Amino acid sequence: MEIMHLDMSLDFCLNVAKLLMDHEREAVGFYFMKIICEHFKSSENIGKALLLHIDMLLQRKEELLAKEKIEEIILGHQTGRQLTTDLVGCLHNILWRKAARSFEVQNYADALNWYYYSLRFYTADQTDLDLAKLRRNMASCYLHLKQLDKAKEAVIEAERRDPTNIFTQFYVFKIAVLEGNSGRALRAITTLEKLLIPEVPEENELLLDRESPVMLLSLAAQFALENGQQIVAGKALEYLAQYSEDPQQVLTALKKKEMDRLLTCLNTALLKLSQSFNGEASTSDSRANEAHWFRKIAWNLAVQCGKDPVAMREFFILSYKLSQFCPSDQVILIAQKTCLLMAAAVDLEQGRKASTAFEQTELLSRALEQIHKCREIWNLLKETGDFSSDPCETLLLLYEFEVKAKMNDPFLDSFLESVWELPHLESKTFEIIASLAVEMPAHYPSIALKALKRALLLYKKKESIDVLKYSKCMHNLINLLVPDGVPDSELCPLEEVWGHFEDALSVIILTEGYPEAEILWLMIKSWNTGIYMYGRRKYVSAEKWCGLALRFLDHLGSLKRSYETQVNILYSELVEALDRKKGSLFNEECWDKEYEQ
Repeated sequence: MEIMHLDMSLDFCLNVAKLLMDHEREAVGFYFMKIICEHFKSSENIGKALLLHIDMLLQRKEELLAKEKIEEIILGHQTGRQLTTDLVGCLHNILWRKAARSFEVQNYADALNWYYYSLRFYTADQTDLDLAKLRRNMASCYLHLKQLDKAKEAVIEAERRDPTNIFTQFYVFKIAVLEGNSGRALRAITTLEKLLIPEVPEENELLLDRESPVMLLSLAAQFALENGQQIVAGKALEYLAQYSEDPQQVLTALKKKEMDRLLTCLNTALLKLSQSFNGEASTSDSRANEAHWFRKIAWNLAVQCGKDPVAMREFFILSYKLSQFCPSDQVILIAQKTCLLMAAAVDLEQGRKASTAFEQTELLSRALEQIHKCREIWNLLKETGDFSSDPCETLLLLYEFEVKAKMNDPFLDSFLESVWELPHLESKTFEIIASLAVEMPAHYPSIALKALKRALLLYKKKESIDVLKYSKCMHNLINLLVPDGVPDSELCPLEEVWGHFEDALSVIILTEGYPEAEILWLMIKSWNTGIYMYGRRKYVSAEKWCGLALRFLDHLGSLKRSYETQVNILYSELVEALDRKKGSLFNEECWDKEYEQ
């Protein structure tokens, strides 16, 4: 108030307000800003105070108040109290920064709101290049919101004002690709290529950064491929290979371009072979040789696409389809089996990473088709020789189980009935089944339990137990039965859970090398279960579970000293507490006598 009384300048007052805000005196700072705006409301520089107020509000996430102030400025701007050109530029910067922050956190609708405020300060006939940039930013938001028509309108405006800008042409390209307009997309790519080497480079300052257009060509190629525009992608890759100064980028572009061309060629070969065979087995050696040649080419290309699983799958499927025109001997059956197995594996992996339930279902369904075809071929192949060391049958089983589990197949249990009886399955296979049974979106804990129990049984049947593998499997089983220290009584009766702890203890006693960290974990699990029982007033059970923890403690090595005193004190306190509650023992729902001894 003293400062205002002394009639200090607007700039002086604004600096005081900033000083207050910078030193976290926000309440005083905002109050002072309100006084400043009122005191200097007739000043021709009042806009400077209003902008600072808006910026402060936005920095402190007071967005509703900031919007009110912006509306006041817009109203004043429309009724003759216009901001200076410099202040309008400052306001645009404030609004764009806020929009950019919303864009970064993928709140595209909010970003658009702030861009709209900025748009309202541009007059209809203004040719400012910043307006073209604003339209491009808005187009990007619309594209993320899947509003193609509005994005197209924004890009048309940007192109009208700034047609030679590389980013304008990039958005023209994206719109054309999404509309399936290959001709328009190709023209945009050609324009980008021309902008790379303009006749008078100094006239276009944007081109001082050579990386920008090269990066855009790379993004354009990727975008076209993702949206099924192979010809357009090929052109983008051709230019990328021509102008990029990164050797690795050039090689990748050339390889991708040639792979796409070869994919097209092989698809054409498949079509021509289909027409020449007329759907019947051919006796022509020359045609069979042609099919063999194309099949091998597709196979080799698939192998080279290790870092591009989608392309690898396409080539393997092509190799399989081409092999159907070859005599069905053992070599061909092995190749067909491998092609389908690899294609199914890729679809499964892509299905795990799918962003939507619809996309996942599509990929998993396709994988299932390939699994069924592969199983038919596998059955034929087994008749031609001994394939006992081939893991194909196990992989097919696991792949099919994963698909059915993730798709919530109602016949999953009947599928597993035959699986449980298979004599050749190893512990590892059952452990994988257990893991898949509870991997989202699947949720079959009872299947996981059954699989882990079978895995443990197989470990124990061997002449010498692999304690590392056994302990890991036991860990997964107990973690399933006692998640977060609370026994899952619906999944398994408590006495059976106790039995698994006893099994682990017996293995620890009879074998060497059981991981000490796992023994400690079992001790803590059993102790926490005892405490849980105590809280439920099941005092006999509480004492037994905590007593079990002491038995695990006895088998700790270097860690025993760290825990022994603490656990024994806690156990003594527990026993004293139990003695005081003896009257409650008759109310406990005890286990069967077999487990109470």
